[in-house]
Amino acid sequence: MEPPLLTGLAPVIAPDTRILILGSFPGAASLAAQQYYAHPRNQFWKLVGALVGEDLYALPYEKRLPRLLAHRVGLWDVLAACEREGSLDSAIRKPAANDFERLRHLCPQLETVGFNGQASGKFAPQFAEHGYRTVVLPSSSPAHMAMTFEQKLVVWRRLMSTADGPAGMPAQGTLL
Repeated sequence: MEPPLLTGLAPVIAPDTRILILGSFPGAASLAAQQYYAHPRNQFWKLVGALVGEDLYALPYEKRLPRLLAHRVGLWDVLAACEREGSLDSAIRKPAANDFERLRHLCPQLETVGFNGQASGKFAPQFAEHGYRTVVLPSSSPAHMAMTFEQKLVVWRRLMSTADGPAGMPAQGTLL
């Protein structure tokens, strides 16, 4: 018996979104709660909170999203739907990508696209071809504990750099 087709979450974006963070596909806890990064050990909200200077993790979920948008940061996944048992990206079958063609119209100020982990990072070249600055980030997932929070944060801070990149770094590219 095949696992059911799962559908992802709606994008969290606004016309003034400057930075978009793309995950691969919501994990089981996130799908059950209908919330991005709902697993209590996922470091996403702590990482992004450190970037924007607010403790987003301490806020109830319904207050996190408006605060994220206030900092001109959006959130979505590269996949709209897939089959998967459990939460691991390696278990994804029959992936269907989100329709990103409409991003230029919906988010005309979008400059930087960050990819939360290697699975979503496979889409970075497509975004770079369309002129976006791309940053592949270490995954915030509890399954990716090869790096400490502090080590991850160093890389995640590159999302907040100007479009020219910090200190002579290239504007686009994969950063691990």
